[in-house]
Parts: sequence; C-alpha cells; structure tokens
Amino acid sequence: MPNAETELAGRYRAYIACLNAQDWPALGRFVHDDARHNGRRFGLAGYRAMLEQDFREIPDLRFEIGLLVCEPPHVASRLLFDCTPTAKFLGLAVGGRRIAFTENVFYRFEDGLIIDVWSVIDKAAIEAQLQG
Repeated sequence: MPNAETELAGRYRAYIACLNAQDWPALGRFVHDDARHNGRRFGLAGYRAMLEQDFREIPDLRFEIGLLVCEPPHVASRLLFDCTPTAKFLGLAVGGRRIAFTENVFYRFEDGLIIDVWSVIDKAAIEAQLQG
C-alpha cells in the first residue's frame, strides 16, 4: 500500500510531466487557484501565464528532476535544466546560447494541490557560463 510520501512524489512527477507536455488545461489538477510563488499570489491563471511565458522564451525548456524529497505536505526538488533561452534570462543576455543550471524549489501542497512555491535559480552558474 502506498504511503503519503510515495503518493505525493507520484503526484509531483505527474505535475512535472504536465509542465513538460505543456498541457495547460490540466494544470488545475496540480496547482491551487490561490497559488503563490516566492510569496506573490499568482493564482492558477498567473502561474499558468508565467509558465507559458517561460516556454515562449525558452522553446526547448524541459524540467528534469535531479533530487526529490517528500515530507507531506511539502516537496523539495532540485530541478536540472539544459536549454537555450532566445533572448534575456534572469536579466542576463543569453541570446540563444545553450546554458545548464539548477533550480531548488520547495512546494507546499494543500488538498492535493500546490499552494506555495519557493524557488531559487542558480544564476551564478549561468553567469559563469556566459563569461567562459
């Protein structure tokens, strides 16, 4: 019988698959209507708009889970990216260069949906690649 950690991990993996498929109509199965990102209330519509913008600016964007820790109602994940932003990214002039970086993300789930997201992207790793 699955335990709460296993169920939450499976739910999170399904959420990542939803992002990678850009299945925006299904996003509401994973993200709460009152979702917050780094303390800002985005709601589901704002969260979706943020993700859609990310995919417009980074056409080859793909979320890869490097590390996943579940302690319900929280999930901690280290996401791995290897992609090619078309212009600026995090205020950096990437301009079509391929970059690799990580994002450390913490989520809080409520009623099976993501309600809080706290995210930190390793901007220093991107800066180092652009300089070298």
